[in-house]
Amino acid sequence: MELPESTDECIYFTRRADENTKLICWALKEKCPECGEGLMGKPVKPDGKVAIRAKEYICPKCSHTIEKKEYEDTLTANIIYTCSCGKEGEAQIPFKRKKVKGANVLPFKCEECNADLDIAKKFKKKKD
Repeated sequence: MELPESTDECIYFTRRADENTKLICWALKEKCPECGEGLMGKPVKPDGKVAIRAKEYICPKCSHTIEKKEYEDTLTANIIYTCSCGKEGEAQIPFKRKKVKGANVLPFKCEECNADLDIAKKFKKKKD
């Protein structure tokens, strides 16, 4: 499993670490199902910035649009991790978040010890 050269190739990318575990997770952009050329991505606003809260993905070549949930459910999350048991491993799971203890997570297990290694969705802190 190779890391992407740039986060521009990714729909999702995160690098997490705590005292026991480390992981890198990414989901690559897929080609447009309509034209097969462009990589699907969030729409770009007139000022050139990506509309990160957009509810759809769009092809830059043919302008084909797919709803966010429908598109993300077809993606694969690639994970390189080091578990608290010391095992280094790789995993590929569907890019489908599930609710665990009230948080949206990408759940997967360590191949060696079967420990739950959930990747929780990060939220921005609200400014006071």
